[in-house]
Amino acid sequence: MMLSKELFLNAFDEQPRRMMVATYSCVVSVTSEVVGRVYSVLGRRHGRILAGDITEGSNAWNVTAYLPIVESIDFANELRKATSGEAQPQLMFSHWETLEVDPYWDPCTAEELKHFGQKADTENLARVYMNAVRRRKGIKEYGKKLVEFGEKQRTLTKNK
Repeated sequence: MMLSKELFLNAFDEQPRRMMVATYSCVVSVTSEVVGRVYSVLGRRHGRILAGDITEGSNAWNVTAYLPIVESIDFANELRKATSGEAQPQLMFSHWETLEVDPYWDPCTAEELKHFGQKADTENLARVYMNAVRRRKGIKEYGKKLVEFGEKQRTLTKNK
């Protein structure tokens, strides 16, 4: 019984893990003067732009994008602030999307360390999402130390 349990646990550890993220379909109606700002807000929120079409006979654009739901918190306010109130987003659930990054991946081989660096220049997006959920639920975060700079406690009085 114990051997089979260890066998299955090791098999699961060998398989790379993937995270599923719920995704909104986002349609933003905006004027042509501030389309670039809409693209920059969507880029900061890890949105994937599908189309940007201009409406014939006017200067209005309809930008269609996919936006992860975890990134959509306060999205409308940030978009209105960036475009001075000229953008109106419409968000509707679209699908579940698989993130192609293992949340437990760290660069460990010499080639990976050379390519990505010791701590990797870009954040592991799956780990960021996973740690946000763990923080919200009060669970220990992966890869974070409880005590960053611990020192020995000193007493003020001398022992006699």
